[in-house]
Amino acid sequence: MTWLGHSCAGIRLDGVLIVTDPVFRQRIFHLRRKSGVDPTAVDGADVILVSHVHYDHLDLPSLDRLDPGAQVLVPAGAGGLLRRRGFRFVREVAAGDDVDVGAVRIRVTHAEHSPGRRVGTGKTLPVGYVIAGTRSVYFAGDTDLFDGMGGLGTVHLALLPVAGWGPRLPAGHLDPVRAVQALELIRPHVAIPIHWGTYAPWRRPRGAEGPATTFAEMAATVAPAVDVRVLRPGQSCPLDYRSTQEGVSALGATRSTGTS
Repeated sequence: MTWLGHSCAGIRLDGVLIVTDPVFRQRIFHLRRKSGVDPTAVDGADVILVSHVHYDHLDLPSLDRLDPGAQVLVPAGAGGLLRRRGFRFVREVAAGDDVDVGAVRIRVTHAEHSPGRRVGTGKTLPVGYVIAGTRSVYFAGDTDLFDGMGGLGTVHLALLPVAGWGPRLPAGHLDPVRAVQALELIRPHVAIPIHWGTYAPWRRPRGAEGPATTFAEMAATVAPAVDVRVLRPGQSCPLDYRSTQEGVSALGATRSTGTS
C-alpha cells in the first residue's frame, strides 16, 4: 500500500492494483498541496474506488490521467461524471454491494458523511470499501463513527481519516479521538491515518502534522495491539505478512511517525 496523500492510496493485492479517491493536483480551488507526489505509482490501475463526490475526493482532472479502461466504482448517481470523461467500465454502487475483480472481492460499506451533490449528479450517498483477498484492507473514505464498524470482519489494514483540511472539523469526519474509537471497533492488525496534512487553504496551518501524531500516540495506549503507521505521501507499507503476530513484527513493532 502506497499513500499518495489525502485519501489517495495505491493498493496492490493478489495481482490487482486498486486506487482510492485519486487526487494528485497541486491545487484544487482554494486548497494547495503541501508537497508534490508522483502519480506514476498508480499507473496501470485496474480498479478506482471513489468514496463520494466532494471535490477533494472525486477530482476529474486527476482521474483523467488514469487508464480509462480501469473499472470505476462510484456512489450511485455519480456514474455519469466518469462516463463523460471516457471511462468505459463504471459501476454505481451502494452500501451492501459486492464487486469481484480478479481474485479480489470489494465490499461497499456505509459511511457516516454528508450526502454529496455537484453539477452532473443527483443526491449521492458516500460509501467506504473493504477490499478482500489474501489480505483485507478497509478504506473508510470520509466518515464518522457508525454502528456497522464493528461488523466489517477481519481487517488486516485500515486506512482511517483523522482530520480535514481546515481549522474546524465538521460532523461526518473522524478526528484523532474518534479514529482511535474506530480502532476499538474494527480491530485491524495495522492502521494508517489518512486525510491529514496534504491540502490546506493558501498556507499550511500550524500543527498540520498533529492529528496523525496524536492518533498514533493515543492508539498506543488505547489500542496497543494495533500497529499504527504514520506515512508521508509516497511512502509504502507492505501487505505480505503471514499472520497477525508476524504482521506486527514484519511491519515494525514500534510505532512510526515518519518512516516505513
